[in-house]
Amino acid sequence: MKLIGFFNRDGGTFRTTDMEAYEKHAERVFREAGHDFEAEVFPGKEIVPAMERAARRDDIDGIVAGGGDGTISAASSIAWKNGVALGVIPAGTMNLFARSLRVPLDIWEALDVLASGEVDHVDIASANDRPFIHQFSTGLHARMVRYRNSYTYRSRIGKMRASTRAALGVVLNPPEFEVEFEAIGIKERRKVSAVSVSNNPFGENALLYADTLTSGELGFYTAKPLKPWGVARLAVDLLRGKVRENADVMIMHPAEVHLHFPKLHSKANCVMDGELLPLARDVALKLHPGELKVLVRQGLAAQIDEAERREPTS
Repeated sequence: MKLIGFFNRDGGTFRTTDMEAYEKHAERVFREAGHDFEAEVFPGKEIVPAMERAARRDDIDGIVAGGGDGTISAASSIAWKNGVALGVIPAGTMNLFARSLRVPLDIWEALDVLASGEVDHVDIASANDRPFIHQFSTGLHARMVRYRNSYTYRSRIGKMRASTRAALGVVLNPPEFEVEFEAIGIKERRKVSAVSVSNNPFGENALLYADTLTSGELGFYTAKPLKPWGVARLAVDLLRGKVRENADVMIMHPAEVHLHFPKLHSKANCVMDGELLPLARDVALKLHPGELKVLVRQGLAAQIDEAERREPTS
């Protein structure tokens, strides 16, 4: 395959990595595996335009993106729109998409796995035609991100401290708003504190990432209006990976969801793959099954398919 690597030197692990050595090592690993491969290191503000230019070329098969969740989300969107494959090097804090793809979280080991890997097809979702690989959310999560963004931090530890401080602020001041939704033939209007729609349902893990990206379903979650103690209980269940057991949470697994916010505040926000954005009054969310090509560990796709066939049906 002809591949081009894009590494965000401002992203997480890469900040403390000898990027010149990493770039050369990546080129050696992929070329020894038989690929036509070149790599380049970019500052964060330049990497997305560079990936967009490369993906439009007609002589490449894919891109290999290294960075945090924001970089990987942007790379996924570019790969999907241009029909090229994506390899993920997890250099961020959470690395949620990489976890779902079962890519090693060690940036050096990930190179070996991808270089000797195979192309698989996984699901990607969109909100008003804007693609996302993790989740769209509003309410509790959006307020927490807005609080966190108002704090100053310059390191991964600083970001974690800011997130903890923001989470406490949301516990003490949870939002409440109205939403109308339509999914699986059901239309309903309810008051909630949170709405979340994920690319495939969340697994039973504290980080809230999908165990599989090939279910062909969205995860649609709403939380009833919550008081501080209810938010705290929900947070504990999230940390335990037991959100399905929380009585305040409604869960559905549709392929499409249409949301309408009848009393939308002019400054209301949503979060898409970690990015805080203005919330539209109407949001159409849709899953695109198997439309994103990704590099995964050799034989992984067959192993996952076999495991899913063996799972008992409910």
